[in-house]
Amino acid sequence: MDMINCKINGIAVSVPKGTTVLSAARQAGVEIPTLCFMKDKNEIGACRICVVEVNEGRGFRMVTACVYPVSEGMEILTNSEKIQKARKTTLELILSTHDKKCLSCVRSTNCELQKLCRDYVVEESSFEGFKPHYELDTSAAHLVRDNNKCILCRRCVAACQEQYVAVIGANDRGIDTNIGSAFNLKLNDTSCISCGQCTAVCPTGALTEKDDTDKVWDAINDPNKYVVVQTAPSIRATLGECFGMPIGTNVEGKMVAALRRLGFDKVFDTDFAADLTIVEEANELVERIKNGGTLPMITSCSPGWVKFAEYYYPDLLDNLSTCKSPQQMGGAVIKTYFADKMGIDPKDIVSVSVMPCTAKKFEIGRDDQSAAGVPDVDISITTRELSRMIQRAGLNFTALPDEEFDSPLGEDTGAGVIFGATGGVMEAALRTANDWLTGKDNTNIDFTAVRGTAGLKEATVNINGNNIKVAVASGAAAAKVVMDRVKSGSADWTFIEIMGCPGGCVNGGGQPIQPQYVRDTVDLKAVRAKALYDQDASMTLRKSHESPVIKTLYSEWYDGFGGHKAHHDLHTSYTPRKKY
Repeated sequence: MDMINCKINGIAVSVPKGTTVLSAARQAGVEIPTLCFMKDKNEIGACRICVVEVNEGRGFRMVTACVYPVSEGMEILTNSEKIQKARKTTLELILSTHDKKCLSCVRSTNCELQKLCRDYVVEESSFEGFKPHYELDTSAAHLVRDNNKCILCRRCVAACQEQYVAVIGANDRGIDTNIGSAFNLKLNDTSCISCGQCTAVCPTGALTEKDDTDKVWDAINDPNKYVVVQTAPSIRATLGECFGMPIGTNVEGKMVAALRRLGFDKVFDTDFAADLTIVEEANELVERIKNGGTLPMITSCSPGWVKFAEYYYPDLLDNLSTCKSPQQMGGAVIKTYFADKMGIDPKDIVSVSVMPCTAKKFEIGRDDQSAAGVPDVDISITTRELSRMIQRAGLNFTALPDEEFDSPLGEDTGAGVIFGATGGVMEAALRTANDWLTGKDNTNIDFTAVRGTAGLKEATVNINGNNIKVAVASGAAAAKVVMDRVKSGSADWTFIEIMGCPGGCVNGGGQPIQPQYVRDTVDLKAVRAKALYDQDASMTLRKSHESPVIKTLYSEWYDGFGGHKAHHDLHTSYTPRKKY
């Protein structure tokens, strides 16, 4: 490998040829500030915050570090007086058109623009002039778009393009440039799949999930409502980040304690519903294999992926499993089985979910999601929203004791836990399908071939003497690759898992915001997923169908696996959507 020698702030550094100044500085332990930069995704040098001085033998001049390559003998200054003045001027220019309502902004104290202004002592802009005003776009169920806080970094555009859907981009030119949809359509009138990846990378408060926490507070404070909450598998691996805990810390016990102290009547684990989903999904897969059903069968637990399929592959909807997602199955069981056991009218139950996914806010309003004649889930909030509720309640999260979920719908298996990572649904389903197709209790249950954070994974699994080919995809771009092969007839897979977000739920659009520097340098997907796999490995029960709660539910309520009642409560349908 050809190496380039340079100096950064007087310190000798050697880096591979082709390395940018920004990357070279990071390797040397120097962080150059950025706003628009996203490694391998948005390297456009647009914001000008990363400017540095370089000398290549002709005197020092300013360049953008994120796109300028290092050359032999280059001298680089990252914090000279000239550079600091330039960055400060750029920040003032950005602020000249920025809606500076920081006190009420949901991103206050976790805003990359705010941090830079604090670092460079920029309080107000010395520039005055034209300041555009934009109406909020609240048309979508999951998101609020406030272009008054947009800094035109285009990170959201890059994230949307990475997801293939690309429903937002730069409109108009010059001072009128704004980020929006083609023909100025409202977001709800586009082919947006509600994945929320744009909200996860926005450096300011221009893109945020639609906050439903006041609805939850109102329900908790209503004496006539019985408020039940369920938390998705991945939340335990991410919630701690909102309270300064290391990435990948499993905070299940403290999370349960916090939810009880917020006032919920019952705190359940969506892992139980994940186990239920696996049992129904594995049963459906076995039935399709035995009876010549539509194959390959594709998982349906990710609402962003399901919406993507409805928009882009409506002719292949029969390939999707008809199983509801764990969120919706959990809600269905709460308002049928649990309501019956407790003697509560389902109409008096408020079912709340805490999810890693902004698309869950869309999912709760879908048709055919009302097992008891009322919505399975009433309110879905993100990890970020839950953290804000905990902060608002004045709870010292890190000091809370560890507590356990409520029974019976709080008991789970390792198979349910790993649902939050890409490949986890596949592995969980294979554990159950393997036992059912072989008719025995198999001890070799770690299907490691489907693990990992790659966008697309393929594997061949031998079950009962049959080679079953499977695929795992995460992110809409990888989903497109898979679906194109299915559509062309070139795919020979039997079972496919697809998640709408890259890396699965651990990297969902509703997960804690991390600064772009962290997203560039830490594999969030892998670190968060490890917490789930570690918990799975430590558990006694690791197969969904072995859960005693699942067994009780089917014997007492659903009259065995594959019954009509289970199908009515736990399965759904899909709707082809017009693509814009």
